Amino acid sequence: MAAHADAVTGGLPRPVQRRAVARAAGADQPQGSKTFSRRSLHGQIAYDIGTRIVRGDIPPGTVLPNESDLSTQFSVSRTALREAIKVLAAKGLVESRPKTGTRVRPRGEWNMLDPDLLAWQFATQPMERLAKNLFEIRQIIEPAAAAMAAERADDRQREAIARAFADMEAAPDGDASVEPDLRFHQSILAASNNEFLQPLGALIETAMASSFRITNNAPGALQVSLPLHCAVRDAILAREPEAARKAMRVLLEDAAQDMRRALPHIKPNP
Repeated sequence: MAAHADAVTGGLPRPVQRRAVARAAGADQPQGSKTFSRRSLHGQIAYDIGTRIVRGDIPPGTVLPNESDLSTQFSVSRTALREAIKVLAAKGLVESRPKTGTRVRPRGEWNMLDPDLLAWQFATQPMERLAKNLFEIRQIIEPAAAAMAAERADDRQREAIARAFADMEAAPDGDASVEPDLRFHQSILAASNNEFLQPLGALIETAMASSFRITNNAPGALQVSLPLHCAVRDAILAREPEAARKAMRVLLEDAAQDMRRALPHIKPNP
């Protein structure tokens, strides 16, 4: 059983495990991130086991070591370990059953829109598949949301979109443009005034911010991207739904091309 526990925790000696987990817990998170806090001990353990599952080190179907062995490996109380397992279960990564223990669930049963899972995948998985999936869902949803925003946005919502674009335009570099760029797209989803679309911006915030950091820092990307964002803004403010739909589609197609050009230079964290 000890060898099984080592497979989950990487076989690290316990003091090294604790330092590695603590370093991971202190990793930067996007500003305004909705991800689970890693400041608590159980948050650190959830992060450590969760990223190993997402990376494939602990494949679906694996039964985790029992509570006693895992708590010994991590040098934590059983209470902290139980809380960590609850966090992972809420994300759909594991399920615990009497007598059979805690098992890693199939990937198709994971809550893929969970902000932590998105962040962990962007940190550990090949970017090609993740970027493709992200842009597919954005291309399905955002042009329609832009058209709805053109029809339904109130004055306050239109001002939020205009202000986000102005802040993007004033950003001195690609990194500084990430936050207003994210706010621009989230403001459009909110301005659709569709109660199912509004929360989507928060759900995929981590994934969108990660992609913006890549595309906005590509050489010349902002110079091309800003006029495309401006076209979306202008169509929404002019209350032209079809123009807004088309402008958003063009914007996303350009962003997807920027991502494809950048992907060969991006590798997941080890």
